[in-house]
Amino acid sequence: MLTVNAYAATSPTEPLVPTTITRRDVGPRDVLIEIAYAGVCHSDIHTVRGDWGPITYPQVVGHEVAGTVVEVGPDVTKHAVGDRVGVGTIVNSCSECDNCRAGEEQYCLRGNTQAYCSVDRDGTITQGGYSSHVVVDEDYVLRIPASLDFSKVAPLLCAGITTYSPLRHWQTGPGTSVAVVGMGGLGHLAVKLAHAMGAEVTVLSQTLSKRDDGLRYGADAYHATSDPDSFDHLANSFDLIINTVSAPVDLNAHLRLLRRNGTLVSVGAPSEPLPIAVFSLFGNRRSFAGSSTGGLAETQEMLDFCAEHSIEPETELIDVSTINDAYERVLRSDVRYRFVIDAASLHAVS
Repeated sequence: MLTVNAYAATSPTEPLVPTTITRRDVGPRDVLIEIAYAGVCHSDIHTVRGDWGPITYPQVVGHEVAGTVVEVGPDVTKHAVGDRVGVGTIVNSCSECDNCRAGEEQYCLRGNTQAYCSVDRDGTITQGGYSSHVVVDEDYVLRIPASLDFSKVAPLLCAGITTYSPLRHWQTGPGTSVAVVGMGGLGHLAVKLAHAMGAEVTVLSQTLSKRDDGLRYGADAYHATSDPDSFDHLANSFDLIINTVSAPVDLNAHLRLLRRNGTLVSVGAPSEPLPIAVFSLFGNRRSFAGSSTGGLAETQEMLDFCAEHSIEPETELIDVSTINDAYERVLRSDVRYRFVIDAASLHAVS
């Protein structure tokens, strides 16, 4: 067993604190990764604060990991020592159910193993990327293209694939009109990706405070949802709406913005239920859907797509000692647009 430095939550209300955790020995198909950067996702905050239900403490979170391979098991063929690699939200699955065989491990019918707060194959609770090292099965380790900035790439492993997957599934491309609800960590990447796919892109945000950013990242239009006239003006406009926010939104008002056969898909996950009036779906044969992250093959496809189109998250690099302040800033929407922990500061934790 390997003892490594980490930052962990000890309760739903206490600050994260420095600690040590153990990683399993490197097995025949395992890869030991020295973590260089770890993204900070709103899901991390929801999890440690118990917003999605009780968890076991202490808990290390973080499911956006970029690092370097430092050891491989004897049967590993996909990665070598020195490779730049990434680990996202999924670190194991059954590999046998219909969904896994289709390359959609995110929908494993037996329940996939998440990077943190999940029961691992040895019965322990998985611990995430706010740590100096991690051991992962080679099938769940991704190749990071050389052209992507190593210090910025980590958020693509969650925020990137979480928006890329529904854009691909609902066939975004030239001639399609896409609206992105929310201009945060997920939303700004949804704008960049949809624009690169050739869609006409509109941002729907509470205010116009990030309008210049949205237009610079590829949006063709930007509207404030706090202005009720926006919903009248944009009625029947979009083929696809990606809702990226984790706070309540008026789904019925947004559904009315869809064209015939349009879909509103939520990737943000508020902790409370959101009401839908069924009559909002009847007009224009509209659909409401949800989407998780992507499978391993699609996540690699997304990384390669981002490299091809020079798409990177907008990030702020932080020392791990400032993580509690970073959480408060995320909750205030005071980050443009994603925090990334410099894991060099984790290696120095004592």
